[in-house]
Amino acid sequence: MLSILFRALVSAFQIQRRLALENLVLRQQIAVPQRSAKAPRLRPLDRLFWSFLSSIWAGWREPLVIVKPATVVRWHRRAFRLYWRWKGRPDGTGRPAVPLEIRGLIRKMSRANPLWGAPRIHGELGKPGIDISQATVAKYMIRRRKPPSQSWRTFLSNHANDLVSVDFFTVPTVTFRVLYVFVVLAHDRRQVVHFNVTEHPTAKWTAQQIVEAFPWDTAPRYLLRDRDSIYGWGFSGRAARLGTKEVKTAQRSPWQSPYVERLVGTLHRDCIVT
Repeated sequence: MLSILFRALVSAFQIQRRLALENLVLRQQIAVPQRSAKAPRLRPLDRLFWSFLSSIWAGWREPLVIVKPATVVRWHRRAFRLYWRWKGRPDGTGRPAVPLEIRGLIRKMSRANPLWGAPRIHGELGKPGIDISQATVAKYMIRRRKPPSQSWRTFLSNHANDLVSVDFFTVPTVTFRVLYVFVVLAHDRRQVVHFNVTEHPTAKWTAQQIVEAFPWDTAPRYLLRDRDSIYGWGFSGRAARLGTKEVKTAQRSPWQSPYVERLVGTLHRDCIVT
């Protein structure tokens, strides 16, 4: 008897809450055209009202008539971008840019001395007192062609049965947080083997995901990933102990990992409102 009474009270409370919310949104929409005889104009406070309401009420689309629901989603997306643009605004700090003359000198020395590597050029630049790191020297050296090998497409086709791809992508929330999703995709049948979500990804957490994705003797022969620093030495060590060889894509070349990139794109378009 008590459980029936409790369910009735909960149902009545939910109906009362729905009616109150519908009454609130209808009153707000009626108030907009009453401000002026001309076409109603929505104020920033109106946009904030609907953006907030869409995050706390699942049925906000039903009584909405003054604008389209897609417009409200666009307002929330714009507010999300503005929030993170304000939070990530530059403060004048950071690494100073390398002067153009030094970059030209590095390329000239690299072109004139094909056998010199970054350590040798770094040492030569230090003699006249040019203070620059060896990593920066390697960044601006001339890139030379390597011996020909099989194409990337051929590699993906030949090892589809023994290859998996891993990647991270982000999911924004209504509270302006960012969640990081780690996904493991098998190439043979385009099957998601493992995924997990965290707000603060670390190298240790990422390495643990490989162990959870491939228990016992199920580890693949090759693992395809980008050069993100989140993987780290711990991730590479775990993969090596499982008998898996890492294959890293080139910098800024998402086309070299097409299947997992396509999966991430599909999830963003069809499953995630951003």
